[in-house]
Amino acid sequence: MMNSKIFIAIVLSCIIASIHAYDPDALQDLCVADKSHGTKLNGFPCKEMSNITSSDFFFAGISQPAVVYSTMGSAVTGANVEKIPGLNTLSVSLARIDYAPGGLNPPHTHPRATEVVFVLEGELEVGFITTSNKLFSKTIKTGEVFVFPRGLVHFQKNNGKSPASVLCAFNSQLPGTVSVAATLFATEPALPEDVLTKTFQVGSKMVDKIKERLSTKK
Repeated sequence: MMNSKIFIAIVLSCIIASIHAYDPDALQDLCVADKSHGTKLNGFPCKEMSNITSSDFFFAGISQPAVVYSTMGSAVTGANVEKIPGLNTLSVSLARIDYAPGGLNPPHTHPRATEVVFVLEGELEVGFITTSNKLFSKTIKTGEVFVFPRGLVHFQKNNGKSPASVLCAFNSQLPGTVSVAATLFATEPALPEDVLTKTFQVGSKMVDKIKERLSTKK
């Protein structure tokens, strides 16, 4: 009987861990990322405590709007473990997105995190698409919040005549971004052309035209 209880407890612990574990859990107070370390891990090795400074927990890169150069009319500034080593093992990160008038953050996914956006200024049309191809969209304004569930394709578009900005929060130190268009048409090496022509029911010339346009978008 005791062995059965122990077994059930172990199984439940594993189930709970699998439900809640997105990023690795911290097993100590601090595990500041040592990005100079040669070892490859699911995450980053920890710096020696004696080498940790306050700067490892600081980043000023999202305090001001970014200059929007991209043809899409948006600029994303990440505040993740790559910019803030102190986020390592803490399962959180931020980003700021700035939009020119008419700017778009095109359809994409974050494979490792749910995203919450808070509108700093302006007005945006936002939405996400479920795995059953249902669109949930809404117009959000300054001070309002919208949630994009983990892994689902989503977008934001500034339909206004003035700039807009949002602050994004993620439940991952490095949520990752998969851009739908770039993944299909600008990957290296390229997807076989017949895969794209058959998927989108278009000719090779159209595929080549899309590839050419996307290759110039940054």
